[in-house]
Amino acid sequence: MMADFRSDTVTQPCSAMRQAMAQAEVGDDVFADDPTVNQLQQFAAAQLGFEAALFAPSGTQTNLIAMMTHCQRGDEAIVGQYWHTYRWEGGGMAVLGSIQPQPLEQNPDGTIPLASIRAAVKPDDPHFARTRLVVMENTTGGKVLPLAYMQDVAALCKELGLKAHIDGARLMNAAAAVAAEQGMDIWQAARALTAGYDSVSLCLSKGLGAPVGSLLLGSLAFIQQARRVRKMLGGGMRQAGVIAAAGLYALQHNVERLADDHRHAAELAAGIAAVVAEHAKLAGRVVVHPAHTNILFTDIELSVADALLAHLTAQGIRFTSSSYSSSEGHYKRLRWVTHLDIQPAHLQQALNALRSF
Repeated sequence: MMADFRSDTVTQPCSAMRQAMAQAEVGDDVFADDPTVNQLQQFAAAQLGFEAALFAPSGTQTNLIAMMTHCQRGDEAIVGQYWHTYRWEGGGMAVLGSIQPQPLEQNPDGTIPLASIRAAVKPDDPHFARTRLVVMENTTGGKVLPLAYMQDVAALCKELGLKAHIDGARLMNAAAAVAAEQGMDIWQAARALTAGYDSVSLCLSKGLGAPVGSLLLGSLAFIQQARRVRKMLGGGMRQAGVIAAAGLYALQHNVERLADDHRHAAELAAGIAAVVAEHAKLAGRVVVHPAHTNILFTDIELSVADALLAHLTAQGIRFTSSSYSSSEGHYKRLRWVTHLDIQPAHLQQALNALRSF
């Protein structure tokens, strides 16, 4: 049995989702007459409290569409140093949008200090790029930016006359965590996290389990302009209802169950910590970080990392890893992501493989 913890993008559509795709009523979405795409966009907009939504192939594209709709050539977007929009999307805002990114350092909890955002806004002077947009990312590295903080950022942007966008690739994971913490309905939590923001992107192919697609949400006027940018970027699709049906099914059936993924990540973290405590050779060589949502990081000292990673791989455990250094030493950082195809048996498989090392 393979236990694939590489990402929540590896999920397989269930039989009911496949059936919805097979039976989807379709039209031509470039003409805006694909009924299933329209239903998906209307459902998402209503649930999240926006006037309109736009379906696109990927979150990278919905983020770029948002930034190019909010900004003109030579404008500036304030981003986090480790935001996906800045570091992991091929430099699209600069290369394709001629938008200058202004990256800011983040606190350990993932937030950017409000004072740093305020200080980064450029004066109205032809020597500087015009600051037009602030981008947030929720979740970031599996961490949830707190509800109060998100509201403070939205208020600051209004005060400064800036637009505000959320890269909400895992927005519903953030909402699930906030809902559990504050006793909210998950959609209520999602609306609270996005209130006051001008646009939000939402990935359907991560924890929600659809095979492809993301949504961009905003005002009707914003989405009308965003549709033009989507066409420019090659994101206009024809009978897209076939894949939109999967996204609609995901929003209607796979939102509440995100709490299961969070619980599994916490159980995996506790299990790995217990196995490490049992083995003297691993003491001090494996660091287990808290799992805030469905993403868990473990740091493994280089002296044992290669052998351990090879052992886990041989046992059918799949994950991603990267080199990592700190004041304590040099490590391999393993990224474990739980999702709807990870069940308790997969967690036990991973723990047994680690225990047998």
